[in-house]
Amino acid sequence: MRVEKNAETIREEFIEKYKGKLKFTGAKHSRIKQVQSIIKNTKSNPRNLMVVEGFWGVQLCLEKNIVIDAVFFSPELFVSDDAYQLAEKMIDQEASYDRCLVSDKVFSRISEYKKPDGLLAVCQIPQYDFKDISPTEKSLYVILDGVEIPGNIGTILRSCDGAGVRGVIVCNRRARLTHPKVLKGSQGAIFTIPVLEKTMNETIRWLEENDITIALTDTDAQDDYYHADYPSKVALVAGSERYGIMKEWYNHAGMHVKIPMLGTCDSLNVAVSTSIIVYDASMKMKG
Repeated sequence: MRVEKNAETIREEFIEKYKGKLKFTGAKHSRIKQVQSIIKNTKSNPRNLMVVEGFWGVQLCLEKNIVIDAVFFSPELFVSDDAYQLAEKMIDQEASYDRCLVSDKVFSRISEYKKPDGLLAVCQIPQYDFKDISPTEKSLYVILDGVEIPGNIGTILRSCDGAGVRGVIVCNRRARLTHPKVLKGSQGAIFTIPVLEKTMNETIRWLEENDITIALTDTDAQDDYYHADYPSKVALVAGSERYGIMKEWYNHAGMHVKIPMLGTCDSLNVAVSTSIIVYDASMKMKG
C-alpha cells in the first residue's frame, strides 16, 4: 500500500508524478488565507463558498457535481489508498479548479481535525430560487425562522432529505449556511436538498400565491402533531432556539401543531422537534 511508505517518500513520489499540475502553496499563499477567512467568517462570501474537509466530504462534492473552487492535498497525511486514488482522480480530471499542494504543517493550519487526512476542498453551495421548488401535487416544505445553531440547521436538513421535503427556506438568518457544522450535521444534505435564503415577506407572498398552508410548530398549540390532518401542500415553520417563531407568521398561519411534553421540560431541541413533525407530516401526505 502507498500509505505504508515513508511520508517523505510519498510526498516526493506525488510531486514527481504530478509535476506541472500542482500549485505549491505555502502558509502565506492567498488560497490558504481564503480557507482561513471562510472558516472564521472574517470576509464577505458572496459566492457562498464552503470549506469541505476529509475524504468523505471531498468525495461527496465530486459525486454531487458540486462546483469546486480549489482542492488541497497533503499526501503525507493520506490515511488510505482510497484517499490517494481520490487525489489522483481530482488532479487528472478536466476541471478549472486549483490543485494546491501543501505541507502537513500548513495543512494543520487550515484543518479543523485533530488528525487530518490531507484532503480539503473549497466548494460552492448550490444556489436555488423559488422556481426550483415549485409545488407538485403533494409538496412539503420547511421554513427555518431565525434558527441560530449551525448543527441544528444541519440536522434539520438531514431529516428533510430523508423525509422527502421539497425544499427548505431560511428566513431571518442567524447562522451561515457555509459553517462547517452545517455540512457535518446534514451529512451532505446541504448539497442534495434545495435550500433558499429569503426574507419573511418574500416567503409568505410565495406561499400564499401557491396556496401552500403555513403550519407553525408551536408549544402553545391546541393540537398535538399526530392528530394533524395536513393538506397536500404545506410549509412547516420552525423558530429560533431562544425566541421561537416571529410574530408575523401568526398572522398567516393556517395550522398550529405541538409535540406533547410529558416530563418537566417544556420543549424539545428545535432539530429534534422539527424532525419528528417533518416525518409525521411526510408519512401522512404519502398515505
